[in-house]
Amino acid sequence: MVTKTQTTEIITEPKLQETVQPSFKRWLRHFLYMPASKRYFSKQDQFAIAEAVSQAEQGHVGEIQVVIEGHIPGAQAYRQNSRLRAQQLFAELGVWDTEYNSGVLLYLNLCDQAVEIVIDRGINKATEQMEWQQICEHMVSELKGRHYRQAVIQGVVEIGEILNQFYDHQLPDNDNELSNSPIIMN
Repeated sequence: MVTKTQTTEIITEPKLQETVQPSFKRWLRHFLYMPASKRYFSKQDQFAIAEAVSQAEQGHVGEIQVVIEGHIPGAQAYRQNSRLRAQQLFAELGVWDTEYNSGVLLYLNLCDQAVEIVIDRGINKATEQMEWQQICEHMVSELKGRHYRQAVIQGVVEIGEILNQFYDHQLPDNDNELSNSPIIMN
């Protein structure tokens, strides 16, 4: 499990110091969840999301990585909630390792219908938690209406708008350091 360092900041949860209680109920829910990521996101949906990421990354050095996960793996679900899982994937996928510390992870957990955004330290200095929280709330409301593709695309577009405001447009566009395609897990 990854611990919080100065390189990452989880901004979707106001109480960063709070610990996650082990939960048999959470473990059981994730253990029994039938993998459905591919069912909710067809190849066309994945292509549309990749296209949205590509468009959202234009004009600045920000990098967006989308991860869609059906459920937290059983071995981790007992002690890990969606927020901690997003933080773990932020580190494991190297989203923190961009040249300008400009990585953003958009994590969607289908079992919990939870959205988490993890940003790198370069972005955290100039943005407000409320902006990121609003994106998560918009996405969750779309998910509840079963508009999965639209929820992710709209979230990516809104993240791109924030990155556009944050970064000086005199910085050169970088060589797409992270894949634009969403990572679909179990």
